[in-house]
Amino acid sequence: MAGGGVLADEGALKRAHLYEHRMTGYFIFACIVGSMGGSLFGYDLGVSGGVTSMDDFLIEFFPNIYKRKQMHLNETDYCKYDNQILTLFTSSLYFAGLISTFGASYVTRIYGRRGSILVGSISFFLGGVMNAAAKNIFMLILGRILLGIGIGFGNQAVPLYLSEMAPAKIRGLVNQLFQLTTCIGILVANLINYKTEQIHPWGWRLSLGLAVVPATLMFLGGLVLPETPNSLVEQGKLEEAKTVLIKVRGTDKIEAEFEDLVEASEAARAVKNPFRNLLARRNRPQLVIGAIGLPAFQQLTGMNSILFYAPVMFQSLGFGGSASLISSTITNAALVVAAIMSMYSADKFGRRFLLLEASVEMFCYMVVVGVTLALKFGEGKELPKELGLILVVLICLFVLAYGRSWGPMGWLVPSEIFPLETRSAGQSVVVCVNLLFTALIAQCFLVSLCHLKYGIFLLFAGLILGMGSFVYFLLPETKQVPIEEVYLLWRKHWLWKKYVENVDKRGQSINK
Repeated sequence: MAGGGVLADEGALKRAHLYEHRMTGYFIFACIVGSMGGSLFGYDLGVSGGVTSMDDFLIEFFPNIYKRKQMHLNETDYCKYDNQILTLFTSSLYFAGLISTFGASYVTRIYGRRGSILVGSISFFLGGVMNAAAKNIFMLILGRILLGIGIGFGNQAVPLYLSEMAPAKIRGLVNQLFQLTTCIGILVANLINYKTEQIHPWGWRLSLGLAVVPATLMFLGGLVLPETPNSLVEQGKLEEAKTVLIKVRGTDKIEAEFEDLVEASEAARAVKNPFRNLLARRNRPQLVIGAIGLPAFQQLTGMNSILFYAPVMFQSLGFGGSASLISSTITNAALVVAAIMSMYSADKFGRRFLLLEASVEMFCYMVVVGVTLALKFGEGKELPKELGLILVVLICLFVLAYGRSWGPMGWLVPSEIFPLETRSAGQSVVVCVNLLFTALIAQCFLVSLCHLKYGIFLLFAGLILGMGSFVYFLLPETKQVPIEEVYLLWRKHWLWKKYVENVDKRGQSINK
């Protein structure tokens, strides 16, 4: 078979037509409040790069980098910020988040999605306070570790929460509220950085300290959020689960969906070790696509390098301090626009189409940026204004393509393809892989920019080409497919049917 596409409506989705729902205020409230967890992730993605480009921050903690920046030593502009301790300030958060995902998986499964949201918000709040009060690098890194734990718990719980609350027909739109709030968090952080850069000498403390605001909102929201019906069934609270399901669906006719949840939960309870079960042959598609492939490739697009270090990168390419923050803000405003677009396009055009189309676009933009820099940007030179503007436009177009595809789909698709028995463990691995590659990119980008120069953009272009091929051959379309019916897609796929032909809707072997 030429490609990996399997259309959702080709599967015999036997019970999907029996699922009913109406839009209710209760459902809208739960989704909006739950999605605020994305603002934690977004605020940190946006704030760290801006802070590391601020002179007052560099003078306080990295005076050698500040001197190098001011003295214009005989080195390429690409190497202005090449310092492993400085990049550790950014990446330490994601290494901490990576480790915390395993604890988050346990809390999410035993105490519910809401429990993880509360733990994550408390840890993020403490990290924001620690960073704002930092007197030395140790306090900075410790604060970043606390922030990372918060993000690990939040990223574990929020995508699951949204996917489980949403009806199948609008799951793509609802799940992408996480991406939207992430993008809004990034944009707000950039706007704050632009203002605090002008407050000397403590503006950077304000940028880092304001992380307590989204953490507080998330905590207060978590206190009043309902738990998901899936999680309540998993905990054996069947009557409460039925009550919540009736409220979020806006109808009493929830028997078919509720029965599917109970059946899936019975299979989940029989699993003693969900992480080991994730490695079973019948779960190979979810492991390869959802747990490893998509979260890793989401970072290998190079997008988070732009988010982390946009101000630093723009300065390295010849922009002034304020100009680099403005350019970064424009770039992240484009990301918010793209997130809004994706909320409507995911359920209309499908996940697979958006990933493939955007891969082609992103490949072209990265090649053009790399070739332009190779031809026009020499050592120790600043970019002409016209060329700088072209680069900003190209990066904005790249961001628009990413923001409606790999950004939201990298969270949406994994959250909707795992059976309940491995869902919490699977999401834990998703977050773990995502944060691992996020941390590696954060730690390696500036040194790679220094040594590869324009070649770093061509490297990302090659990776994007590879990930587009991955989607084409291996990912079926999951648009409007109920979570508990996704197993039918694997049965019709040219490769995955070899692994799951004898698997039922609960992810269990029929032969057993």
